[in-house]
Amino acid sequence: MNDLDPLSPNSADSQRRLLVALALAMVLTYAFTTFFAPKGPEAGAADAGAQVTEVSDGGTPAVTPPAPGTPPSPGTGEGAGAVAEAPAPPVRALELYRTETKYSFSTEGAGLTSAVLQGAKMREQQHLGIAEGYKLLFGGEVPPPPQMNLAQPVPGQPLPLAVSIDGPTPLPANARYAVDESVAAERGATFTARQGPWEVVKSVQWPQQGFELVYTVQVKNTSAQALTGEFKVHYGRAIDPANEHAPSFFGGMGNLSHASCHVGEEKHKLAAEDKQPEPETLRGPVHYFGIDQQYFLSALYPLEGALQGRCELVATAQARAVVAAFPLTAAPGQTVTFRFGGYLGPKDPDFLAVVPGPELRAAASLPTSAYSPPLGETIDYGIWAVIAKLLVSVMKFFHNLTGNWGVAIILLTVLVKTLLLPLTHKSMVSMEAMKKLQPRVEELRKKYAEDRERQNMEMMKLYQEAKVNPLGGCLPMLIQMPVWIALFTALRNSYDIYQEPFFGPVWRDLTYKDPTYLLPIALGVSMIITQKLQPQMGDPAQARLMTWFLPIIFTATLFNYPAGLALYIFTNNLLSIAQQYGLRKWLERGQAATAGGKSK
Repeated sequence: MNDLDPLSPNSADSQRRLLVALALAMVLTYAFTTFFAPKGPEAGAADAGAQVTEVSDGGTPAVTPPAPGTPPSPGTGEGAGAVAEAPAPPVRALELYRTETKYSFSTEGAGLTSAVLQGAKMREQQHLGIAEGYKLLFGGEVPPPPQMNLAQPVPGQPLPLAVSIDGPTPLPANARYAVDESVAAERGATFTARQGPWEVVKSVQWPQQGFELVYTVQVKNTSAQALTGEFKVHYGRAIDPANEHAPSFFGGMGNLSHASCHVGEEKHKLAAEDKQPEPETLRGPVHYFGIDQQYFLSALYPLEGALQGRCELVATAQARAVVAAFPLTAAPGQTVTFRFGGYLGPKDPDFLAVVPGPELRAAASLPTSAYSPPLGETIDYGIWAVIAKLLVSVMKFFHNLTGNWGVAIILLTVLVKTLLLPLTHKSMVSMEAMKKLQPRVEELRKKYAEDRERQNMEMMKLYQEAKVNPLGGCLPMLIQMPVWIALFTALRNSYDIYQEPFFGPVWRDLTYKDPTYLLPIALGVSMIITQKLQPQMGDPAQARLMTWFLPIIFTATLFNYPAGLALYIFTNNLLSIAQQYGLRKWLERGQAATAGGKSK
């Protein structure tokens, strides 16, 4: 007999009634949602007024606002700290032009999708093989390289000039922006985005001439609560690994791009194989940040002076990217403004020295004594800076006289050779005296063939008696070595010489290798002749090494080095051959005159 009360929750009747009630509730809920509930918007119906909850980049639910006129849900009014948003504007592409650059923007992130420089010299460096080189030599045509694009987006990453906010109320870098159609397209563009509690107005303005721009970002807190976070500016550039290589002994001078940021007193650069800087070294006053290429620069800098913040540098084989982050605090209704200057153009020292230029200062209402970022340091000559800058200045002078950088390099060679003439003359006189001692040197070698130590002692005694220096012939070359290295460094970094031709259809870029290899081969032949004119030191095996092996190795090394460097060394060798030949003739005439005087 069951003693349980029928109304007890433990009784069988009560449990059956509970199950029936739950089943009826589920049936009624299903019927209501299927037949009586309001229909949600179909795909693509952005104006239907429904509220859809998404997850933003920061992992916080972001509510897509209802259409205008729909009353807000309870607890979402301004008093609760949230603001109703309009539907995200559609993605648009925007093309804007100035004299030197064609910009393309996307309203998804309001960032650059391209920044293509205009002009014959504003091109990628052309990579020519030997077949293409000889095709040009014999009158053929080769398509020109593409124009330089300083804003090549990295797939899946924020666009160059995109901004984001990290923190409790994040703003993604790919937020949708609307375009202000009232702004004159030839002077820039203005974009506006509203998402969550943030309203962001981005303005990009530029003078019609030049490579500078003003980038202003106004961040407004539209909520009723104070907000904090980290404001980030992104700049990345995609890299084609097939067209980039590091410098090497036989591989040439390299053309690496770097993610770059100057923080505090130090400039940081990062390429794919470099060690990541310590995070603490990237915190402090940010002077500028961007992508530092070999002859071009994309950089942003705070207009009012270095701004406290930090940088993040990213470098892979396919991309270089930099993120500059600054602290952000906004009271309810407050607008925080960040103003940056920008330079997207060639690393011309004359341009970089005056950034920000007069037109940009006028556009941004900056005083004449406005902060000037140290962009000139991106032209990095390293430890050879003093000599390299001097060589570039001298070549500029000769270029202004002749209008040809190849001729300027030849005249530089003549100038350096003239300055070293007293030293080289003394060296060559010593070598000619050495040549006269060769018979006696050979006798000593034979006489002390079994005793190398005694042989060397007797040779040194002979040189002392004759007052000649056996190493004197090496001195001019040793002095020229710093000039060669400094010239190589100048060609590797100087935009003035970039894409500048010598003559003919082949030697159209003195900062690039000679694709026909004719110039390095001519240099090698001239080097062999130079070695032949010098007295042979050491045993025959060593003499053959100096005469043949050394020039061959030197020539092979220069195959992938700038044509301008090969032109300098080739010209120097020709001048040395002429000088040696002239000196020899002069000494022979002097000896003939002396012999004639004695015979009388």
